[in-house]
Amino acid sequence: MPHGNVIRGARVGSAPERPPERYEPAPRRAVTYWCRNGHRVEILIAEEAVAPPQWDCPRCGHPAGRDAQNPPGRSRTEPYKSHLAYVKERRTDEEGAAILAEALADLRRRRGRPAAER
Repeated sequence: MPHGNVIRGARVGSAPERPPERYEPAPRRAVTYWCRNGHRVEILIAEEAVAPPQWDCPRCGHPAGRDAQNPPGRSRTEPYKSHLAYVKERRTDEEGAAILAEALADLRRRRGRPAAER
């Protein structure tokens, strides 16, 4: 026997559908893309919006372009970079050494040791 607090025929979070006389859908157009694997991707975008030159294929994940005869090549994945690799791209070795020396001097000053001690 079901309990009295069960709501039948409704999902949690469901709401009644809005009556069609209260809104009018924005004008849309279909844009078609093709990937290297021959997959056809069709998306709907706003009529006044500019279509992006590439779109990711939902089937294989490769980039898809607007030209069916010449789809874009596979995207090149970037290798994993550590935080240190990104820092080394922004700083030279001399800048890194200067920042390290400044941080060590500050640390030694806070601990009450002279900077000359190492």
